[in-house]
Amino acid sequence: MPSDREIIAYTDYKSPYAYLAKDPTYELERDVPVRIAWRPYILDIPAYLGSARVDASGAVLEESRNAHQWRRVRYSYMDCRRQARKRGLTIRGTQKIWDSSLAAAGMLFAQQAGGAVFRRYHDTVFKRFWQRALDIEDAAVLAGVLAEAGAADAAAFPARAEALRTEVARISRAAEADGVFGVPSFVVDGELYWGREHLPDIRAILAGAPAA
Repeated sequence: MPSDREIIAYTDYKSPYAYLAKDPTYELERDVPVRIAWRPYILDIPAYLGSARVDASGAVLEESRNAHQWRRVRYSYMDCRRQARKRGLTIRGTQKIWDSSLAAAGMLFAQQAGGAVFRRYHDTVFKRFWQRALDIEDAAVLAGVLAEAGAADAAAFPARAEALRTEVARISRAAEADGVFGVPSFVVDGELYWGREHLPDIRAILAGAPAA
């Protein structure tokens, strides 16, 4: 249903919670008269959860993370895998903290190629990254995903990547000025909602009912 009403959805490919929110956000746009404006927000994970690098077996190779942070990280992955299994999705814990800004630059590139290209790119990057089957720090690899998604000028992505990364950083800083601190986040009529659990409330707002 076409609509002039817009919701901003902030996402980051290295967030399993953002991955789990992707399809329900699509469904919101499908079911109610609203347009979703997808925007990148790059999480600074080491700032609040520390950092670590592990090998394929999960053995810690290096770390800068306290016991409390490890408990939070392990719970987060357990919780996300539990939710992913319900929907037939795969979420494998990452072996390091990835720089997702290049993949976000690819997202902006895909959006410029049209909604269908964006959605195919968005789906592919999330799915393959969480299967540990995609290097989101390699511009040539991402150009290949853009070509698969149908971007006619995908080969131009590596040359444009740094300018687009600058735009990703600008969008992220502007989001922070509006109060965004994590993903998935949604801005509805100027009000911020963090987490996919707020999507039912957002549906109620769009239907003209007070949020529960």
